[in-house]
Amino acid sequence: MRNPLFISIFLLILIVIDFYVYQVLRNLIQASGNGVKMGVGILYWLMCIVCIGSFILFPILSNPYFRQYIFSVSMGWMFTQLIMALVFLIDDIRRGTFWTLSKITSYSGAQFINTENGIPRSTFLSWLGVGLASSLFFSLIYGFGNKYNYRVVKKKIALNGLNPIFKGFKIVHISDIHSGSLQDKNAVQKGVDLINHQQADLILFTGDLVNDKASEMQQWMDVFSQLKANHGVYSTLGNHDYGDYVQWESKEAKQNNLEALKQVHTNLGWRLLMNEHVKIEKEGAYIQLVGIENWGAKARFPKYGKMDMAMAGVDKKGPIILMSHDPSHWEAQVLVDYPQVQLMLSGHTHGMQFGLENPYFKWSPVQWVYKQWAGIYQSGMQQLYVNRGFGFIGYPGRVGILPEITLIELA
Repeated sequence: MRNPLFISIFLLILIVIDFYVYQVLRNLIQASGNGVKMGVGILYWLMCIVCIGSFILFPILSNPYFRQYIFSVSMGWMFTQLIMALVFLIDDIRRGTFWTLSKITSYSGAQFINTENGIPRSTFLSWLGVGLASSLFFSLIYGFGNKYNYRVVKKKIALNGLNPIFKGFKIVHISDIHSGSLQDKNAVQKGVDLINHQQADLILFTGDLVNDKASEMQQWMDVFSQLKANHGVYSTLGNHDYGDYVQWESKEAKQNNLEALKQVHTNLGWRLLMNEHVKIEKEGAYIQLVGIENWGAKARFPKYGKMDMAMAGVDKKGPIILMSHDPSHWEAQVLVDYPQVQLMLSGHTHGMQFGLENPYFKWSPVQWVYKQWAGIYQSGMQQLYVNRGFGFIGYPGRVGILPEITLIELA
């Protein structure tokens, strides 16, 4: 249950910020016509009302898709307000400093102080705040259109001791489908078609098939059951697959949901690896595939994975590929205790669905939480690849970090 005192304080802070930002905006457009000022005022307060109203009404909104969008727009507007308020506050600190200096010293600051109107605001800083905040807000709105903009990322990865028979072996790696968030069946179908178009030898899915409940997959079974590869489709579980973020009526109900989700994997034709390993054989040679349950180094994520059980009986001299949903597992346990694992495949971070990427630069706020958050990483002879996610959760969009289908070619 939400704390009424916390809600009251939070709403009060939002309202104070709303009025503070509005006063600065009104000052900026003071020279504009009445129509412009009225239009800006109406639009501004309409967004503020929507933001505050959605926060109050969010618990009773029943449509999950509507909740996604109203939550995203409201959070985007709130961060927009915070950015503007922060920049405006810096300007006010500047003004306060000069005013104080003028009162307690002989400092005149003629270039900063107008004797009639006091210390004017910096037009540059004010418009900078508006520009930065507006860019963030409209980027988030633009990102709604990118959530199904799947891209294929191709990587050649060398494995030590790989039998020549497996040179050029193609693995499609996908992660974080989050079927409970998906809406557009035609768009998702195009993503599945794009996966199959890669003609992979092996498809590996590294967890988070659903947001919370196995029933979320019901309307998507006919789509994802189409995934095919010469050597099959293998999967593991992610943190969302256990139903840990739902209030269940009993422990039995939660366990039944997990068993139902395992059956979903089977019905899709996928082999779910639960702390176990298999051999992928080709013309008498093989690579070893290990799959564990979710194991996260961050405190709030439980450690269901059991590497000792999964690795029991594995040939330590042959190439080993590990499927483990959370990339924090790599440094916390795999690099420390399992040097024989040459390649680990993960997902989980989604690249935060927000960031900047080009051939020379890669940034996302998620890197402040996860050291390995997207793409390829290497330590000695061991490598980690973090998929940016096929689906989405929370924010129904993508800005800069697009949904990913990874095509790995073994070398």
